[in-house]
Amino acid sequence: MEFVAIPEGWFWMGWEEGAPGERPRHRVWVDRFDMARHPMTNAAYGEFLAATGTPAPPFWSEPRFADPQQPVVGVNWFEASACCEWLSARTGRPHRLPTEAEWEKAARGGLDDAHYPWGAQAPEAAFPDVSLPLRGPLPVGSGPANGFGLTDLSGAVHEWCADWHEEGYYVVAPERNPGGPILGTRRASRGGAWRHQRPWSAVAHRSSLLPHLRYSDYGFRVVRALRRESRASALCPVG
Repeated sequence: MEFVAIPEGWFWMGWEEGAPGERPRHRVWVDRFDMARHPMTNAAYGEFLAATGTPAPPFWSEPRFADPQQPVVGVNWFEASACCEWLSARTGRPHRLPTEAEWEKAARGGLDDAHYPWGAQAPEAAFPDVSLPLRGPLPVGSGPANGFGLTDLSGAVHEWCADWHEEGYYVVAPERNPGGPILGTRRASRGGAWRHQRPWSAVAHRSSLLPHLRYSDYGFRVVRALRRESRASALCPVG
């Protein structure tokens, strides 16, 4: 799995044109971290399944979702978190799901005012060879990279985040390394989704889902911490 270094620093999170839960636009500091260049693929997730005996997710054997280089789908939040724990044990480095703040900082690629991860360019121009509607997620790397070299941040799958979701969280969130509400019923997710009529969502768009559900447009992307974090187990618990 290839990781990209995301520098520490301030960025502007949210957007005033979005839904109420995506406002207000506010300044946030995030510490440095590493993020996987693209979502977890079927090939990489297959290694986790083989090593742990975890049952394959729904849609695993359906041809339109079975390309080894497609993002894995049908994984619920607990399974995505378990894969992070397995990677941590396998590598000796802490792996987990990103917080919403980490995801948005990374997705913006250093462009605070850009509508999409790749900039202001309309999706139809950024993906000139893509015909809608899609029948499944495109293989990773099919779209343009952002300023940090990350791909597939919009138009591929909703990506699970570590945080509980709360509509009004931006009003009370801390400025530094926000990790979401302490409790909740739905887990946050980010990114576009191939299953939507228009799959490309704005970089500041928020979504959420009950953590036990498995959908064909839900996958995940992994963060690798620079050192063991005291907050990592709280952000990415299993069970």
